[in-house]
Amino acid sequence: MTEDADDETLMIRYAQGEAEAFAILYERHRRGLYRFCLRMAPDRGRAEEVFQDAWLNLVHSRARYRVESRFVTFLYQIARNRMIDVLRKDGRTAFSLDDDVGEGLAATLESPSSEQPHRMLERKRDAERMVEALESLPLAQREAFLLHEEGELTLEEIATLTGVGRETVKSRVRYALTRLRTALREEADV
Repeated sequence: MTEDADDETLMIRYAQGEAEAFAILYERHRRGLYRFCLRMAPDRGRAEEVFQDAWLNLVHSRARYRVESRFVTFLYQIARNRMIDVLRKDGRTAFSLDDDVGEGLAATLESPSSEQPHRMLERKRDAERMVEALESLPLAQREAFLLHEEGELTLEEIATLTGVGRETVKSRVRYALTRLRTALREEADV
């Protein structure tokens, strides 16, 4: 019953005291939100801090939750705001990725234990190339791409979240995809 409910209904149920609803929301969105934080934060420690703070903020704000947009937009707005706070506090003006993010991304690409070692190594290299390509994107493009891919937000939701027009978001996602494809193709040709 509850597992089939949409996110907004689950959040309302959680606000009314149904702990199981929170558990379902967390399970549905923890991986995507964590990957978003990991790929946007200056280091793994900050990513984990933002990830935990986003969920804690959600817990604390549950009584004030109103269905004004999709739940996922609400959740990613919390994480994005916290990420901006962390970066400002650190005096940073741009996001970067630390060296061990590639290992974390590679770990998210689950493979059967029976897979041959050379295939596992190839997958890890692909993940590392993807992280490098993401890191090379301008901040606005990276953010739009990750919100779209990890958060599964629509262009309209990203526009609302970031305060720019839908066409700007569409361009950012398109340019990010083009740059990523180009970077990955160039790496494969080397």
